[in-house]
Amino acid sequence: MKLTRLATALAAGVLAVGVVAAAQAANPVTIVTVVKVTGINWFNRMDEGVKEFAKDNPGVTAYQTGPGQADAAQQLKIIEDLVAKKVDALAVVPYDPPTLEPVLKKAMDRGIKVVTHEADNEKNTMVDIEAFDNTAYGANLNEHLASCMHDEGKWAVLVGSLGSRSQVQWADGGINNAKAKYSKMDLVEPKLETNNDGERAYEVAKEVLRKHPDLKGFQGSSSLDVIGIGRAVEEAGLQGKICVYGTGLPGEAGKFLESGAVNGISFWDPKLAGIAMNKIALMLVHGQTVHDGDNLGIPGYTKVTVSKGPGKGIIVRGQGWVDVDKSNYKNYSF
Repeated sequence: MKLTRLATALAAGVLAVGVVAAAQAANPVTIVTVVKVTGINWFNRMDEGVKEFAKDNPGVTAYQTGPGQADAAQQLKIIEDLVAKKVDALAVVPYDPPTLEPVLKKAMDRGIKVVTHEADNEKNTMVDIEAFDNTAYGANLNEHLASCMHDEGKWAVLVGSLGSRSQVQWADGGINNAKAKYSKMDLVEPKLETNNDGERAYEVAKEVLRKHPDLKGFQGSSSLDVIGIGRAVEEAGLQGKICVYGTGLPGEAGKFLESGAVNGISFWDPKLAGIAMNKIALMLVHGQTVHDGDNLGIPGYTKVTVSKGPGKGIIVRGQGWVDVDKSNYKNYSF
């Protein structure tokens, strides 16, 4: 009798799994990640996370897209097309958050779930996920820079775009940290735009060095800022004379860390951010949300903090940043 009951229970379990699988097949979920720009290593790495999420979640179609160059209008057009197709969820890394407000509102009005990243000023989002507190991250970069500069001298700040909310917060976090703690640090060039382009960052850095031959430090924001700065510093033979810290990826910045043209970089793993955005998007599709203290099961997002956003949504923050220099950057394979 017990064996019969066990067999019946097992059969019921198999049937239930089959019903769930059939339901997922009949009602597949489509989540599209829209990044600032395609083809750069930062978002190539994020795409790895999106693909891994899709592989690990049968019944979910997840893929990444974005404009071929960093351009708010092009990103807007891509999202408009996805809204017209009525995908189930959008995971967006806005190039310029205010530009996307109308289209993201339209998406939510049509029942599309919206998650954003690097955009804690976005009003029309359900969840904005940040890898960490952006102001603290910028202040941390500045602490490293100040130590290298011996707390004094001229310095400059680069950002990929003044419309990129997180990059401006990192820059301001560094600037305000220096104002509060290092009176002998002289900010001569605040928040110069580089268009999230390494070649442009190189040209901007060269001009800063020409204009301020006694410059002592750079703080970069875009992952490509340190690449352009490092190139300009090497070209001028100023390794060891100018301090350079900023957001970057080990695979890109490694050669400049080795040469001394860049002193240190900080980052979070875009792959993990891609997974986190898609996981939250799927939760929203299933009628769930994120709560303070939740463990998303993703490194750097194991005990998130949740606060109210500027609109009706929430801001979720992890603890995901990493600092590296010449001594340990090889420990990271991307």
